[in-house]
Amino acid sequence: MSNTPPSQFALLGQRRFAPFFWTQFLGAANDNLFKFALTVLLTYQLQLSWLAPTQAGLVIGALFILPFVLFSASSGQLADKVDKAHLMRAIKNLEITIMALAAWGFWAAHVPTLLLCVLLMGLHSTLFGPVKYAYLPQQLQEQELTGGNGLVEMGTFVAILLGNVVGGLLMASPELGTHWVALGGLALALAGRASAQAIPPCAPTDPGLRINHNPLSETWRNLQLAHGHLAVFRSLLGISWMWFFGAVFLSNFPAFAKEVLHGNAQVASLLLVVFSVGIGVGSLLCEHLSRRHVEIGLVPLGAIGMSVFAIDLYFASRSLPTPAQGTLGSAAFLAQAAHWRVLIDLALLALFAGLYSVPMYALIQLRTPPTHRARIIATNNILNALFMIASSLLAGLMLGAGVSLPELFLWLGVANAVVASYIFAVVPEYLLRFVAFIASRCVYRFEVRGEAHMPTQGAAVLVCNHVSYVDAVLLMAASPRPIRFIMDHRIFSTPLVGWFFRLAKAIPIAPQHENPAVYDAAFASARQVLDEGELLCIFPEGGITRDGQLQPFRGGVMKIVEHRPDLPVVPLALTNLWGSFFSRIEGGRAMVRPWRRGCFNHVGLVAGAPMSASDISPEKLQRQVGELLCEGGQRP
Repeated sequence: MSNTPPSQFALLGQRRFAPFFWTQFLGAANDNLFKFALTVLLTYQLQLSWLAPTQAGLVIGALFILPFVLFSASSGQLADKVDKAHLMRAIKNLEITIMALAAWGFWAAHVPTLLLCVLLMGLHSTLFGPVKYAYLPQQLQEQELTGGNGLVEMGTFVAILLGNVVGGLLMASPELGTHWVALGGLALALAGRASAQAIPPCAPTDPGLRINHNPLSETWRNLQLAHGHLAVFRSLLGISWMWFFGAVFLSNFPAFAKEVLHGNAQVASLLLVVFSVGIGVGSLLCEHLSRRHVEIGLVPLGAIGMSVFAIDLYFASRSLPTPAQGTLGSAAFLAQAAHWRVLIDLALLALFAGLYSVPMYALIQLRTPPTHRARIIATNNILNALFMIASSLLAGLMLGAGVSLPELFLWLGVANAVVASYIFAVVPEYLLRFVAFIASRCVYRFEVRGEAHMPTQGAAVLVCNHVSYVDAVLLMAASPRPIRFIMDHRIFSTPLVGWFFRLAKAIPIAPQHENPAVYDAAFASARQVLDEGELLCIFPEGGITRDGQLQPFRGGVMKIVEHRPDLPVVPLALTNLWGSFFSRIEGGRAMVRPWRRGCFNHVGLVAGAPMSASDISPEKLQRQVGELLCEGGQRP
């Protein structure tokens, strides 16, 4: 592709991203180092009359998540009101203070102080969450947003993994472990503060905001705002469901390793490693699969994979052999072929969870009003916390009722399919983008040239030649934003294709002499689309070409742009589609020979520079599209 930005890994060498990345990485590592080390201390090394070892992990988890429910609304307001770089440095100062207090708590073995520090570290993470995700869209271009989010998600799960592993290793020494953890936590906090110092200024998006200190009313107000952008609101719920789904697995790895896999603590750690690596790989794959755009077509793909491999995990783990003696270590566990299927299922489940979550985060960042972005992300953090609490309660009830862990995973996989189907039914854009994703990567080998000319914000008219029944699908795949299409009303009577375009809210149009009401309604709907700041696409030839040649452009586009002289009009040319299954070639018919050109045909789209509506005519647009066809290697 032309104008292709560097790989996402290039961001790690740039000041606008690298200091921020390492700041959040070190913070996540510190959270988990501290929590896991304290869990080990209270479970195995200290005997307390008021806290049973079996309850230590639950208490620590509850204390850490409580601030997300109480203070997320306030933290979101702060992130919108003040400079985000200044706020991150202030949060890191708080982390140093908390870790200094925790260091004393470890040295003195003062458990109430350590539990207070868990609560305060939860507050630290609550404050950092909204600013973390609101910072990215201010510093990254649209083409970089998916890759940047992928790196952040990968870094977060690697940090979680390293924090847990290092915390466990340091606490392996009963006498000096607490001292090493105290020093390690303080060192990570200082390193995070040093990294935050290099974060560039990031201006507040709503400096005049008056802080609402009532978390309930503020959360409700932000939910109402998000609900006004249906795709954003459903993405909030979708991400929260992903945390519900993932929390069931993460919280049950120790029990799954012991009771089902017959393994020891090494096997439980191995499951965590496999899950974290899977999430990281899936997060990084998003940029490549999305072609560096916010591609929510990956979300259905991720949901399908999550269900398939959660269900297969049930079949893979329900009848594993019982070892002759004791429990299995990691080496003995890996030596049995039956266990590899379990690990592969877990790795792929996590990989698809990464494909599912990253585009949703990017979509929220891209489509939320900048002035409210951090507050809506804070609302998402509240929903995430509530969904994780609900997952723990529901999983506990099901296990208490006699459901086995493999059966729990089976029901979770089925429930995920139901929830995903509901989300895609109420927000068809996910399904539409999924179809476009499959068509442009599996049915065709689709190349886009001049993609920098595709509008990323604001109203615009796209003008394109019309070659096949899938032209609109390919244009969807090329655009980072939804497109509304004006299409011949007769296409809506075509089986399957008509259903798809009705789902896409395409605007039907008929010749004025044939149906004046449909004709007038089409232009009224087109103007409304533009008034709402959306993209509108028209095929000015008036129908699919019957001979592969560019047909004369009609004047409908002039009627659309009248009274809007500054509206950008982007010429587009689809190339190499003539002769494919979906084009008319044999007696004017299409879709009659599925393998006419084999599989994975090379097709393309060439986007030209936007033109001003005041400077266009049908003839000029036709010449411009013809030149783009020549540029793409095709005769007009």
